[in-house]
Amino acid sequence: MWTDSASTPTDFGITVATTQNRGSTPEEIAERCVKHIISVSDTAPEVIKAQALAYKEQMLVLISFYLKEAIKSDRTNVYNMLCDAGQPKLAEALRRL
Repeated sequence: MWTDSASTPTDFGITVATTQNRGSTPEEIAERCVKHIISVSDTAPEVIKAQALAYKEQMLVLISFYLKEAIKSDRTNVYNMLCDAGQPKLAEALRRL
């Protein structure tokens, strides 16, 4: 379960996102990021609004992809550090996650 009690993206207020018994997924983080990068006025012409919303969806996919890549890279770094520290079993358990 993920909830986001965000204020409007243009007021740069405090945003609180919570999860229960887990961390945020890359998709959830990407969604919060995109909300702050791209906003669409309710009064915008429909053509502009549709284009902006389509762009917003593309950015969500792109940012999610790169967040997942960053996670993989970090796990590789931790795996290598654990191997270097003489903890191959722990490193292998991490690799399987």
